[in-house]
Amino acid sequence: MTGKWLKRRFFILALCAVVLLGTGAAALWVGDAPEAVSVSGITDWGLSFQQEGAAPLANATEDYLRQFRALYVGDTGEKTLYITFDAGFENGNTGPILDALKKHGVKATFFLVGNYLETQPELVKRMAEEGHTVGNHTYSHPDMSKIGDRDSFSAELQKNEELYRTVTGQEMPKLYRPPQGKFCESNLQMAADLGYTTVFWSLAYVDWYTEDQPTKEQAFSKLIPRIHNGAVVLLHSTSSTNAQILDALLTEWENLGYTFGDLEAYCAGLAVPETEKKT
Repeated sequence: MTGKWLKRRFFILALCAVVLLGTGAAALWVGDAPEAVSVSGITDWGLSFQQEGAAPLANATEDYLRQFRALYVGDTGEKTLYITFDAGFENGNTGPILDALKKHGVKATFFLVGNYLETQPELVKRMAEEGHTVGNHTYSHPDMSKIGDRDSFSAELQKNEELYRTVTGQEMPKLYRPPQGKFCESNLQMAADLGYTTVFWSLAYVDWYTEDQPTKEQAFSKLIPRIHNGAVVLLHSTSSTNAQILDALLTEWENLGYTFGDLEAYCAGLAVPETEKKT
């Protein structure tokens, strides 16, 4: 597969992940909250922002997700943010993003696909050396909700584990983000069985069109009013806007009283009580 084909495929899939997005993440409702259901079939991750400065409601509750060691938001009682990036390829913006994170002492989580691990070993090494977490975004970025057998599901994650081990000599942290935000209950269970925490998000914006990037003002209009305690922020490292504004954005959030947490450490504390595990 050519690099051009991979870029095109990644963006098509990213678009599918945010159908109806416009202002937030995955499917977004601006009126009534999405119905939080016990998930069995294929589900697109969806959020509803009901109040400025408050965590959004999602179409799967925190308690439901916790059964499978999954989450979309941190402790809403603490002014702590968790910064994450999804990356399918490199286009020159990750370096400035890493510079801004280093300036602010922020430990981010980069969810990488196999193409990135294969083609950008030096940047992957830099992420690890500077204390960031490299999470698993699957090897080929498929719709994982359509994968029903454990062997195929596991292969998508284990290929990345092997690549990360080859590049860094370390074991890949057990954080997993479903491509396109698509999931189903069996996916959540299989990820948990493999020792993974499934990480969704509670704040994002339209930042992935490399040829039609938002302005700073457009980005800030989405990322400042909707910030909230415990936010798991999804950004894309292919965004030139993100590379340009990240320093100022982190400063603005700091001025609002927020600090930046270690998502890997937070997830490690989410052991699922035996009484709450899905049977």
